[in-house]
Amino acid sequence: MRHILFDTDVVLDFLFDRQPYAQDTLQLLLLCERKEIRGYVTPVIVSNCYYILRQKADHDFVKNQLKQLLSILKTLPMDDQMVQLALHSKFKDFEDALQYYAARKSAKIDAIVTRNLKDFKKASLPIFSPSEMLQRIRLEL
Repeated sequence: MRHILFDTDVVLDFLFDRQPYAQDTLQLLLLCERKEIRGYVTPVIVSNCYYILRQKADHDFVKNQLKQLLSILKTLPMDDQMVQLALHSKFKDFEDALQYYAARKSAKIDAIVTRNLKDFKKASLPIFSPSEMLQRIRLEL
């Protein structure tokens, strides 16, 4: 089974129904729901999504949206070592570095799905856009 980390941007594409991007993320989430792949986020991603969604909706609505999402996706742990690695990394975006090191340390993650491919140039894990990830998964199934 493939294990993938969903970056903040693709989760927000789905939650805000940002077209045309939301459709590919929806398809990936449906694969997670059917347990054909396993999807993950980090606490930072959940926090970022809460903060951004909260600007448009009330607290209870946002919490319910995130609870539904987390019924499909698992949360990777994060610790001080990941923060230190991110702080000392060559990543230009600190948040992306945090996601990357959480994914790498987990040893479960096969790939990261993001639309910010350029921000992960320093990554040794495979990095795919949602559409690229869907294409690869469909070839495997």
